[in-house]
Amino acid sequence: MAHNRHHLLLLLVAVFYATVSAHNITEILNADPNYSQFNSYLSQTKLADEINSRTTITVLAIPNSEFSSLTQNHPLSVIKKVLSLHILLDYFDNKKLHQITDGTTLTTTLYQTTGNAEGNIGSVNITDLRGGKVGFGSAVPGSKLDSTYTKSVQQIPYNISVLEISAPIIAPGILTAPAPSSSLNITALLEKAGCKTFANLIQSNGVVKTFQSTADKGLTIFAPSDEAFKAKGVPDLSKLSNAEIVSLLQYHAAAKYLPVGSLKTSKDAISTLATNGAGKYDLTVSVAGDSVTLHTGVDSSRVADTVLDSTPLSIYTVDNVLLPTELFGKAPSPAPALAPEPASAPSPTPASAPSPVEAPSPLPASPPAPAGDVPAGAPADAPSAEAERSGTSPKSASVRVEASSAILTLTVAALCAVLFPTVFMS
Repeated sequence: MAHNRHHLLLLLVAVFYATVSAHNITEILNADPNYSQFNSYLSQTKLADEINSRTTITVLAIPNSEFSSLTQNHPLSVIKKVLSLHILLDYFDNKKLHQITDGTTLTTTLYQTTGNAEGNIGSVNITDLRGGKVGFGSAVPGSKLDSTYTKSVQQIPYNISVLEISAPIIAPGILTAPAPSSSLNITALLEKAGCKTFANLIQSNGVVKTFQSTADKGLTIFAPSDEAFKAKGVPDLSKLSNAEIVSLLQYHAAAKYLPVGSLKTSKDAISTLATNGAGKYDLTVSVAGDSVTLHTGVDSSRVADTVLDSTPLSIYTVDNVLLPTELFGKAPSPAPALAPEPASAPSPTPASAPSPVEAPSPLPASPPAPAGDVPAGAPADAPSAEAERSGTSPKSASVRVEASSAILTLTVAALCAVLFPTVFMS
């Protein structure tokens, strides 16, 4: 009996520490809009899931001002390689950066685990420079330290550390793009998945060329099944103009890579390839358990199956043809004004009717959490002493972790008191 209790106690302790140390890189970066692009691409490439699954990690975050040129000039597959080079498989905070043995170290990154990194291309050189600066660069011999430590963003010792650096780390050859996604036979994949009607339509109307030219930068296709085109209520496509048919087909694709995880966490409307100045042509998403539903404003459709999910292209089948409001519906008309009371037959007792109770105005959205102050002086100066002592920033994340820790501590203590009364009585 005592042996079983010992094992149960060890299990409880393991669950306690695993829960307390859990982290969510998306939530951490959401606190500062300066990292919105970096954060978005971590989700699009599924690297966010990889970060969250590891217990010891350092993320080198890049602000939008420095990250935008990378996203504009390279396909998603290349961006993923560069991002994985900014995920260190070790824990580094402000203090550790300034206490590197011999002033320099090579550390392994997530890119090294892909099996595509030769030599030192999957490692990063961290060097404590003169003047208090800390430099970052590729570990490939002869590479320059083109990036420097700017500030600490957040730490959960010794689980995850997020640090801001001044510029992307570019290893030799890492910007070389792999074989383009346009080489994939999209129509063949759709036909095999039971979407022959949709495949024929995009082929005959030239939309497949748009899909292929967009795929390398990121593309998600929502393909209606053959049964969806036979369903009641589907409009007669022969009554649409060629331009309207093209818009309808383009409405079934988004110019970004959206794996299932990104779809489930999507809060904003999704622009489609049909989006233009004349109409929004967007989609909204709702989630119930594992079920994902797309809403057009006219109808809705469940995302049925995944045909392909490989950065930078994802293809899903959907149960219904997606009908945009711009082609098949109208925006709700404003409520008509109340008709005036008839002049005749006045009320014998002209007591004014009570005014209807107005719904309370919605509260204004809370402003985004302020970004941490950039340290004065050299870029590598430490964040405030208070922030370093707290171990986390921003405050909200710290409160969540501390609250979870307190609840789990009470739970473990209560269970231990029940299971081991003699220990607590002694």
